[in-house]
Amino acid sequence: MDQNQIPQCIGFIMDGNRRWAKERGLPTLEGHRQGAEVFMKTLQYMCRKNIPHGVFYAFSSENWNRSDEEVSYLLTLFGGQIDQLQKRLAAGTEAEKQTRIRFVGNLEKFPETLRTKIATIEEGNVLRTGGTTIWIALSYGGREEIIAATNRAIESGSPVDGETFSSFLWTAGMPDPDIVVRTGGQQRLSNFLLWQTAYSELFFIDAYWPDLTDEILDGILKEFFTRKRNFGK
Repeated sequence: MDQNQIPQCIGFIMDGNRRWAKERGLPTLEGHRQGAEVFMKTLQYMCRKNIPHGVFYAFSSENWNRSDEEVSYLLTLFGGQIDQLQKRLAAGTEAEKQTRIRFVGNLEKFPETLRTKIATIEEGNVLRTGGTTIWIALSYGGREEIIAATNRAIESGSPVDGETFSSFLWTAGMPDPDIVVRTGGQQRLSNFLLWQTAYSELFFIDAYWPDLTDEILDGILKEFFTRKRNFGK
């Protein structure tokens, strides 16, 4: 792959876990478990392709409205996945060992035990350089992020422009996604990175998240390279 063509950031709306499970006669929770495995495989793909940033929409601010059973399972799954993520990256390729993990969203809503795990994994990769940075959006909503950033800008007491406003966002330091991939056949952003996706190339694919493969991702990159991006000019 031409180094000049590599997208700097890819966003993923990981949709379809529940429908994947339902069509196979499996519990909803099994769909989430399989989706967690595909997340790890996709992270490894990003490392192999030397893509600097990837952002994964793992749990939206609206997902808190799901059943207590499903929310409880997801919180437990996140905690276990953080533990597994640390172990698998530590035992992975040299590129994977340099992966940095960041979490963005209204993290105060999570139990203290989960917030401690999040803080531990973030603190453990501060000194890593040159690898892929994986941003995991948890309890995240684009509108909520913009409101929070607006209040922070007001508190600063100084006028802002587009660049300085971005520094108040939860995703400060993350490049705007060149590509946003949504699995599951739906064609909407669902409150994902509303500020950052103004000029992202959007790819809506029918495959559910647990069915995402390297071949599908290769096809997305191939098409991305053919698209002409004018950024409104």
